[in-house]
Amino acid sequence: MANQLFVKKPLSLLLEEMAGEHRLRRVLGPIQLSSLGIGAIIGTGIFVLTGVAAHDRTGPALMLSFVIAGIACIFAALCYAEFASMAPVAGSAYTYAYATLGELFAWIIGWDLVLEYCVGSSTVAHGWSHYFQDFIGIFGLHLPRAISNAPFDFNPETGRFFGTGSILDLPAVIITIIVCVILIKGIKESASFNAGMVMLKVLIVLFVLAVGAFYVNPANWHPFAPYGYTGISFFGKTIAGQKGAGGEPLGALAGAAIIFFAYIGFDSVSTHAEEARRPQRDVPIGIISSLIICTILYIAVAAVLTGMVPYNKIDINAPVSNAFQLVGLRWAQLLISLGAVAGMTSVLLVMMLSQPRVLLAMARDGLIPKSFFGAIHEKYRTPWKSTILTACFVAIFAAFVPLRMLAELVNIGTLLAFVIVCAAVLIMRRTNPDAVRPFRAPFVPLVPILGMCTCLLLMFSLPVGNWYRLFGWLAIGLCIYFFYGKKRSVMSKYTAHEIMKHGVSPAGSLATDISGPEEAGDK
Repeated sequence: MANQLFVKKPLSLLLEEMAGEHRLRRVLGPIQLSSLGIGAIIGTGIFVLTGVAAHDRTGPALMLSFVIAGIACIFAALCYAEFASMAPVAGSAYTYAYATLGELFAWIIGWDLVLEYCVGSSTVAHGWSHYFQDFIGIFGLHLPRAISNAPFDFNPETGRFFGTGSILDLPAVIITIIVCVILIKGIKESASFNAGMVMLKVLIVLFVLAVGAFYVNPANWHPFAPYGYTGISFFGKTIAGQKGAGGEPLGALAGAAIIFFAYIGFDSVSTHAEEARRPQRDVPIGIISSLIICTILYIAVAAVLTGMVPYNKIDINAPVSNAFQLVGLRWAQLLISLGAVAGMTSVLLVMMLSQPRVLLAMARDGLIPKSFFGAIHEKYRTPWKSTILTACFVAIFAAFVPLRMLAELVNIGTLLAFVIVCAAVLIMRRTNPDAVRPFRAPFVPLVPILGMCTCLLLMFSLPVGNWYRLFGWLAIGLCIYFFYGKKRSVMSKYTAHEIMKHGVSPAGSLATDISGPEEAGDK
């Protein structure tokens, strides 16, 4: 039993399984991959979470929060880039964990990624709905209250939940269905649609910076850190910084943990390695370039937003457009709301694009039903069944769960994934020092260790409720693994001799033959 739990999957076997009818189409180049990364990153982070973090956690120190979160992401991104160049197959961190840490850890990280992309997509759909309503409100159109929001929300000032008077968030459900249809159509069509959305929202962000800079009042940056510079808790007990009415930590570190969601996206580039034309080169370019561009834009937008409006008057649902309205630029509100709608549409598209590919990798390993999650559409060559199932869960969460809970829940799952990827790089460098690495993370072991430490620090800067929900989610996942996945695992059917033939022992390490699949025959 122990051998199976920690058996590591050789890359030669991974590459065999993605051949033939289960192969995804290699059509993405470095520009498209970078666009997918920017498309996933710029959106809810700038247009929604800046308001939540500045108002509830940081004040103007939100700028510092983006720097902290960006640094943590840079360490993780370098580790992701190394693995993505070595293992150009679907699955992202799940695949990397299977090749380095074993089946049990692979399942944990795969189940964790399901939480990240599903709940993350719901968060984006919820933010999209608020900006869409803000946009149509400019023309005097308003949705009935019953279908305009989640039925309940959380008040950080009182630490209590309250009813909103709504039944469900209908616009969030509708945009989820539309994106689902686009994704089933095909990866090339999805990437082209995303590229158009990315261009539009980047122009809007630049507009916000160029125009908003003239309305910055430096007095609004004082005090710079009204909640302090820290905000660390250990399972509900604050050990550094202030705490809110609900016991949640406050300060720049706490804000970094909340807006960490804004950076989710660069890791989704690695889930499309199997669809990259030259993954060993293009995927690292897409990961790193998208992260650097977006970090610079985030810091600049945080400076402009908190300079235009006092932090305690920032609207948490549509902060950027509302800021321009408060300074008398109602005409700009139209452009910003339109850009936000386009921006979050592309984020939703990329995150819902990534989820089925993680499920596809898990299905190939037999850990979840292959007949459903491994099904590839005969015409469009997309994992269509899992895309539809993902859309159903995203729509349900977006319709009934409030923004604050969604954003915090997805952050802790993503941070855990980053910790495991950084650890996996350390393990791979030790167990397979001579393996071919088209891209190498610099300054190892320093970079992976710093990545693990910064991500763990941010995890402990989240409210304790997030830990409880994470443990509950992982407990459900472990039950599924031991009662279903373990018995049907592809690796459990291999004998020790057969695994050795692929380059590992049952508890061994990744084979050193990591040459990628040939492009010949790809269409």
